[in-house]
Amino acid sequence: MAYLNKVMLIGNIGKDPEVRVNPNGGRKRVSFSLATSRRYRDNNGEQKEQTDWHNIIGWGKIADIVEQLGIRKGMSLYVEGSLTNRSWTDQTSGQKRYVTEINMDTFQLLTPRGQGGAPGAGGFSQANSYQPNSFNGMQQNSAPAYDAGMAEEDVDLPF
Repeated sequence: MAYLNKVMLIGNIGKDPEVRVNPNGGRKRVSFSLATSRRYRDNNGEQKEQTDWHNIIGWGKIADIVEQLGIRKGMSLYVEGSLTNRSWTDQTSGQKRYVTEINMDTFQLLTPRGQGGAPGAGGFSQANSYQPNSFNGMQQNSAPAYDAGMAEEDVDLPF
């Protein structure tokens, strides 16, 4: 039986990425929160908006590229990765804690680098993305195409 663990998100970064180097193995880690929102109508016909927050982590080269691109709070980002869960015992309270994270494999910056945290999606170039090599050495092209000339309202998102 085949299994699949894949997550694709488009959202806005909620806090500046935090880059750390693991003291044990020296491996670099980046973490940040990503907000995704959806609009719907409730039973009374009123328009509502729900925002979900996702914990994003990346390791090694992907952490280096996030740092080099100067990615920060407010920028729009497309993230692709896998869902992971982990738990630990809190040192102070002794309680068991749980967290769900997206282990980032691929990303594309949707906000132009010169616009900083400006709202709305903008264009991107391949220089603003990271796509790891697949097993056969070819680059993965699974990230969505985005036309910089399109207005934000014209973007047809797959959800």
